[in-house]
Amino acid sequence: MYVTSGQALSAPAGDRDAVIRELRDHAEIVDALHRFGLGQDLKDEELFASAFAADAELDFRPAAAKWGGRPPLMRGRDAIVSTILALFGDRVDTTHQVTNPRVAVDGDTARLTALVEAQHLLAADHATFALLKNPYDVELVRDGEGWAVRRMTIDNTWYTGDPVAIFG
Repeated sequence: MYVTSGQALSAPAGDRDAVIRELRDHAEIVDALHRFGLGQDLKDEELFASAFAADAELDFRPAAAKWGGRPPLMRGRDAIVSTILALFGDRVDTTHQVTNPRVAVDGDTARLTALVEAQHLLAADHATFALLKNPYDVELVRDGEGWAVRRMTIDNTWYTGDPVAIFG
């Protein structure tokens, strides 16, 4: 489920070109998660959509279960983008911070584990908020020179505030 290997790179240290390729892949893989977070924060549909493969799945059910939420499994880039951006719209202000990324590359597929702290505030009343610390388990596919999310599962370690007020 999570990337737990004992080292960051699998390319042999003496193979300079392989190391450079793998470092580029790592940067592009983590960037997909950055596009996911910043796209929401800026409400930038194009940036947010660029994080996902056309056939992507986003599973927020494990996180939501912690406070009794029951969202559907979201399937397809267009459905994910329209659902999330419509849910927040001008109603919710968000900030996402991505930390502790771990990456494992296997040819044209990859796995990413990261912690994401997501702050959600009602735009009309910032005293109503939900602050979430979520482990992410992400499967990605190579997309040209970059990478795109094929499957993202979001769990929750802890939260404070009122997630129901934010997510319904």
